[in-house]
Amino acid sequence: MSTLFANDHSLSRFGPRTADHDHQSSSWPAPLDWWLARGEVMHQRAALLEIADDPHMLKDLGLTREEALEHANRPFWR
Repeated sequence: MSTLFANDHSLSRFGPRTADHDHQSSSWPAPLDWWLARGEVMHQRAALLEIADDPHMLKDLGLTREEALEHANRPFWR
């Protein structure tokens, strides 16, 4: 047996209950996501710099030493 605590009419004040939202979402997650993504890129580039002298690891990645150093030394915003 189940109990009905609310019906659709009493929840209508909270807006539509669908996946499509007509309202604008909050703007704070986008910059946060950007900074988190940049942190991940910086972490990956530091790892590339660490393996730049390991020919076996570079071969596994399909990179030359020069390519690894080029990627590792890019500015964080690129």
